Amino acid sequence: MTTVGAYFRLARVAWVLVREGVVSALPTRDLPPSIGLVKSLVEPFARFRSKQQARSIRLTRAVDRLGPSYVKIGQFLATRPDVVGVDWAVDLALLQDRMAFFPTETAEAAIEASLGRPVGDLYSDFGEPIAAASIAQVHPAMVGDRKVAVKVVRPGVRQRFAHDIESMYLLARMQERLMPSSRRLRPVEVTRTLEQTTKVEMDLRLEAAALSEIAENTKNDPGFRVPTVDWERTGRDVVTMEWIDGIKMSNIDELRAAGHDLDRLAETLIQSFLRHTLRDGFFHADMHPGNLFVDPAGTIVAVDMGIVGRLGKKERRFLAEILYGFITRDYMRVAEVHFEAGYVPAHHDVSSFAQAIRAIGEPIHGQPAETISMARLLALLFEVTDLFEMQTRPELILLQKTMVVVEGVSRILNPRFNMWKASEPVVGEWIRDNLGPKRVMSDLRDGVKAAVKLAEALPEIAVRTEKFHEDIMHMSEHGLRFDPETAEAIGKAEARYSRSGRVALWIIALSALYLAFSVG
Repeated sequence: MTTVGAYFRLARVAWVLVREGVVSALPTRDLPPSIGLVKSLVEPFARFRSKQQARSIRLTRAVDRLGPSYVKIGQFLATRPDVVGVDWAVDLALLQDRMAFFPTETAEAAIEASLGRPVGDLYSDFGEPIAAASIAQVHPAMVGDRKVAVKVVRPGVRQRFAHDIESMYLLARMQERLMPSSRRLRPVEVTRTLEQTTKVEMDLRLEAAALSEIAENTKNDPGFRVPTVDWERTGRDVVTMEWIDGIKMSNIDELRAAGHDLDRLAETLIQSFLRHTLRDGFFHADMHPGNLFVDPAGTIVAVDMGIVGRLGKKERRFLAEILYGFITRDYMRVAEVHFEAGYVPAHHDVSSFAQAIRAIGEPIHGQPAETISMARLLALLFEVTDLFEMQTRPELILLQKTMVVVEGVSRILNPRFNMWKASEPVVGEWIRDNLGPKRVMSDLRDGVKAAVKLAEALPEIAVRTEKFHEDIMHMSEHGLRFDPETAEAIGKAEARYSRSGRVALWIIALSALYLAFSVG
């Protein structure tokens, strides 16, 4: 029944998207003619048919009807312009993560269940909620004379998301089956990433750990910090942290009235993000203006670490070389790095790829800073990735998305902000420190460690190799055979798959008829 339920939920999602005019707004360029036919058939069912109505408004209405899980799904897809397209990613990023409050009594019960202590013992005062999102809501509270922010997970959100993610998996598998060209984007893998990141976000202990790690990494960084965590009052469903008194970065008038240097803030923000990415390999991946404050001392304070990104040492080196190549206009080196990293299949020509990279990089240098569109550059980049059969790399897409958001915030502070010029000192310093003699010594140390581990594992490898050789010899003499239980299980699974496929088709057809004639 799980699969049947997923088909019903997917049918409901499709109907809501049709009714709110989202399907009518889908582009048909470069898609099969059948998509255009489907659009023309469902358009009469749209509640509002005005061509002037913004697509973002239609999306917002649809997501409001579908519920909190789909706010989170939409925001996640906004980080994947390679999957949904740059224009749709921009619209999805506008989805508001503001939900109705749930009762304070419910929040207090969740805190007591998570921490095993009465709220009165934990806090000297516990206030009404001041902000609510799809995953959790925030309460002000006091611990003695210290003001804190208490974030509590929304009740039932895990069960609701578990049901909704089934429908996403179903849709991803259908996409891979019916649209072979989409397999390069790995929709099932994208859905798995969504599931994992949201599960992490729903365990507030992990957000607290991310805050703690970034606090350690940035303790000596100028102009940037994160709130401190109160670990005694933190559990799976609740995190307690320092209360931040500051001005949101989106409030330019207040920042200016408080005497803050907006140009310096813009530069500090992008340079801090690059330090976290290149130096630490760990970055805040949701740095929109609502999550960034400026305290009275002029320090940027980043909150809400539900979404973070990581890059390994190799990925950081490739990223630095790619960025530095764009900054210095060394497009051949940028192309070579893509091939060395394995991002582009080896059968392609490096010079041709360098030519395509030049088409992306030259507009950066050929226009005034305020006219450069990072969204347009990303669109060009994704066209190039398709042309050269590059596989989707989720960690790089998340990084690119965050970079665009950070540059957008910097541009709010300073409309003439040039991200590439501001990036050069940090990237150049990292290149000098990590791609010269220091890198050779670091690689040697890593090589010695790997050799030691290999030596320790040699006896076990020898035993496994001998066992593998015996198994191969046995198969060559007697053939490959399944035991009776395995053969019976395969047969049952195949029969169940065939039955569920037929049932699903009937359910979709009956659901569509029911919705068409009974829903207003």
